[in-house]
Amino acid sequence: MTTWLPDFSRGSGPVYLRIADSIESAIASGTLPAGSKLPPQRNLAYDIGVTIGTIGRAYALVHERGLVAGEVGRGTYVLDRAETTPGNQPDPLTIALGGTRAIDAPAGKIRFDTTAAPDLGQGKIIGKVLAEIGEEQLSEISSYSRVFPRNWYEAGRRWLARNDWTPETENIVPTLGAHAAAVSVISAVSSPGDKIVFEDLSYTQVSRSARILGRRTITVESDENGVIPDDFERLCLQQHPKLAFLMPTAHNPTLATMPHERRTRVAEIARRHGVWLIEDDLYGGMTGDENPLLASLAPDRTFLISGLSKSVAAGVRGGWVACPPHFAQRIKVTHKMITGGLPFILAEACARLVESGQAHEIRKASAAELSIRERLAREQLQGYDFVSHPHVPFLWLKLPDPWLSGTFKNAAYRDGVLIDDEDEFKAARAEKVYHRVRIGFSSPRNREDMVAGLMTLRRLLESGGAGYDGEI
Repeated sequence: MTTWLPDFSRGSGPVYLRIADSIESAIASGTLPAGSKLPPQRNLAYDIGVTIGTIGRAYALVHERGLVAGEVGRGTYVLDRAETTPGNQPDPLTIALGGTRAIDAPAGKIRFDTTAAPDLGQGKIIGKVLAEIGEEQLSEISSYSRVFPRNWYEAGRRWLARNDWTPETENIVPTLGAHAAAVSVISAVSSPGDKIVFEDLSYTQVSRSARILGRRTITVESDENGVIPDDFERLCLQQHPKLAFLMPTAHNPTLATMPHERRTRVAEIARRHGVWLIEDDLYGGMTGDENPLLASLAPDRTFLISGLSKSVAAGVRGGWVACPPHFAQRIKVTHKMITGGLPFILAEACARLVESGQAHEIRKASAAELSIRERLAREQLQGYDFVSHPHVPFLWLKLPDPWLSGTFKNAAYRDGVLIDDEDEFKAARAEKVYHRVRIGFSSPRNREDMVAGLMTLRRLLESGGAGYDGEI
């Protein structure tokens, strides 16, 4: 444990300001090097005889100065001064709204914190499609997209179809990706103050967006098989939610896949209590999972969303939502109000990629590459506890004692690797601790970089935190 304590006996002004200045001086002198963890606020307040509120104000001030970073439950860490030039660090409210993804990733680090489709040279294919659109549709790409061509809907119908279920074309809405689809549905079918159910671990970019829209988030318990139906029913009876955002297949980040019987029960509970469902199938189409979609079990109240970002190309921002009957127009208008509208050139490119079969071919090639990378990950992390899938671009790693999720993330960052700790996926404040991190392996430029990053992580795992700030 560190023995450093701030010296606020000198200087003038409020105590919290003198404590903040002492912390800054210690960082500048190297007494608190990059990666050091500041003492917990309550402990420091006791040790130096001030209130915890005073320490809280001091920590907030050094945070605003861009000297430290941290979140509730994880601790506060000293940042690398070389990477904290003025304007680089967002304020605490920005972190609260957008999570750690709100910070731009510095150059030169291996990115295991994103799960975009691997680069297989598909940029050339997409570039050719864009060039063709430029030659053939000059007037359309230079104006607003006021009328959506039918091929945009047909492409969505084809992309969303799975396991002998195909949505109706009139129920499809093209969107700026799966995220925009989910936020549009939440905006369209709920009102400020309504409660939205998320799994305790979830894709929190959607839950954070819901809070920005004034919705309240509540969480349902899950296990290795996904949502626990009894707890979902409890929430419906006690909390009366308007909508639930679920990932039944290849859940992010746990990779849990809900079995048929649970899906049936969840659909029945939602119908009985009048709860709308958003089914995020972004990874599901990559897995070959044969369980029925919630949209096929409850088509009257399920919005099925998916897109191209994880299996084809993240940069084209293409997605679709299959709506319950008579909801497509409402979602289409809401999507336009939320996003500003769908650019013709992107929507047309996505439609052509799907209709030509190129999107499916790229997805097949992505699955093959991910299978190789997942095997390499298994080799590099052999002996450690993690969950993975051959065609999904991330794994869910259990950290050995004494590592904590946030501390391991900071240690990895120090050693040049970006990963996501468990807090990145908590849809609401929770007491449950998983001691896990998500490692996405699709974005490194090549397999060699990926293996190098995994070797770095393995060295950290084997070190047991030795030498990393002494406070694991």
